[in-house]
Amino acid sequence: MLVNVSKKDVRKFKTKGLVRYSDFGARGDGKTDAIDAIAATHAFANQHGLLVKPDEGATYYISGKNRTAVVQTNTDFGTASFIIDDTNVEDRNAPVFLVSSSLQPFKLAGISSLKRNQEKINVPLPATCLVTVTNSNVKRYIRFGPNQNNGAAQTDIFIVDKNGQVDMDAPIIWDFDQITDITALPIDETSLTISGGRFTTLANRAESKYTYYNRGIAIKRSNVLVNGLEHRVTGEGEQGAPYGGFLNISDCAYVTVQNALLTGHKVYQTIGAAGVSVSMGTYDISLGRALNVSFLNCRQTNDINDSRYWGIMGSNYCKNLVLDGCTFSRFDAHMGVANATIRNSTLGHQGINAIGSGTFTVEKSTIYGRSLINLRSDYGSTWQGEVFIRNCVFVPAGGRPISASLISGSNSGQHDFGYTSYMPERITIESLRIDDAKHPANYQGPALFANFNTAMTSASYQEKFPYVRTKEVILRNVTTTSGKPLRLSENPFMFKDVEVKTD
Repeated sequence: MLVNVSKKDVRKFKTKGLVRYSDFGARGDGKTDAIDAIAATHAFANQHGLLVKPDEGATYYISGKNRTAVVQTNTDFGTASFIIDDTNVEDRNAPVFLVSSSLQPFKLAGISSLKRNQEKINVPLPATCLVTVTNSNVKRYIRFGPNQNNGAAQTDIFIVDKNGQVDMDAPIIWDFDQITDITALPIDETSLTISGGRFTTLANRAESKYTYYNRGIAIKRSNVLVNGLEHRVTGEGEQGAPYGGFLNISDCAYVTVQNALLTGHKVYQTIGAAGVSVSMGTYDISLGRALNVSFLNCRQTNDINDSRYWGIMGSNYCKNLVLDGCTFSRFDAHMGVANATIRNSTLGHQGINAIGSGTFTVEKSTIYGRSLINLRSDYGSTWQGEVFIRNCVFVPAGGRPISASLISGSNSGQHDFGYTSYMPERITIESLRIDDAKHPANYQGPALFANFNTAMTSASYQEKFPYVRTKEVILRNVTTTSGKPLRLSENPFMFKDVEVKTD
């Protein structure tokens, strides 16, 4: 893109301290393609450090043209509307907006290995950096089930200050005996704010297969605040390809999304890697290799208990995720999260799904999933750390008749996931009300643990890849609407060595 601006206009824009899309020819009539003008506006603003604003009340039509607006300055979308047309897209992987840093990543030399929980690296840095490291010779997260795969290269992301000190709030989680790639990206010291905006996606009508669309706002800069954004979806028909997230936050740290209104996408079916029909995950929020990301006071347009719409969120390789004051259809961590907190929130039909490590805290929240926390079986139902549940309400399966368990998952001990799988070492549950009034006939009461391995009913069962069980459960003030007591499990043998303490 070549943008010619007269010296007179440059002086005028710099004097005002802001530039508008209409200054670069955007009509804002909801019909004329505005993407070139929008991209040009941001390119000029980036060059001169200017605020970007649309015209108040304007509606900008964005076609499927392969053009991305790069955002490196504060942007106030205000009350303007944006129609993103995905019905005819040149590049489904090109975001409409890319929030990026003007700082450049660089390769780190002199580091040949790393250890889990290592506190320092012996390389000076120009500033605090986000370090991404990979060992492509080791595979982790070797997925099991209908969407099976051969795993992903071992990777990690962490923060290091200029003296080489690792931020231990987001520690290194793997041993790296070899390093095939290591990159550092300086973290922006100033905050960038994106505010307002009413976005509507005209949904794609592509064949229902795993060709993800990523046409939204990609955030690849640290220290970003997104405030008051709205995203809706219209035009979903009988078929469609899934979405990778309207908000796609990756390779960054310290991002807060607050007061946002988002939308769950319709679920479509396809044939998975194992040759059977599967529901395709499709997201309005996607997180990848992101640290210290918080969602505050956010909600979604559709009913969080309507199973026609997929869970709104998915994440991989993240650390320190927080939901506070949110109403979402689910929380999800696919390929691991290190430390997560859910508080003052309501989660719908897909509930809480996670694997990972560190501390998982759920407090002052209401959960409508089939279990209180589901440890994802496709990744070994692993959580290497502790779980805390405080002052919560659990409504199993949204109140439908079900014999529920608090902690669910599955691991036969026969599949190599690329790591040792763990159940939480200690689970502490304080002041939990289980609303199981609409229970099935012959109901025996809710179980603490699901039947993680139906074949393990005696000591004769041999695990090829041992699954490390929970050592201790602490229960305080756990009540049921049915009056039925909390049981250990449908499979008491598997959990016979768990020490359950009650006050």
